[in-house]
Amino acid sequence: MSVSVKNNVITITRGDTLNTKLTIIDQDGSEYVPVDGDVIRFAIKKKYSDPEPLFVKIIPLDTLMLHLDSEDTKPLDQPSEYVYDIQITLADGTVDTIIPKGSFKITEEVD
Repeated sequence: MSVSVKNNVITITRGDTLNTKLTIIDQDGSEYVPVDGDVIRFAIKKKYSDPEPLFVKIIPLDTLMLHLDSEDTKPLDQPSEYVYDIQITLADGTVDTIIPKGSFKITEEVD
């Protein structure tokens, strides 16, 4: 596989597809199971100071799978490194960044 997810570092070949399952752990060490009304989103930028994300993906509550299509990674620079985070907005409006300062590395493709 050309995709690796380890210690909040995602490494992917440009133009490839990503499917990875998210597990949310509370501060007490227990797994959090999302409820109706929660929203989980993945956002990626070239650098944190950029005003807008390059793209945002909503992670489905029923699967907790982050899915990136080939079309999402194909336009990104190669080789390059981006930043991402994943945050959850709870049904009551509470916002919590569950993966801060993630690194998203694009490796080169021949195509």
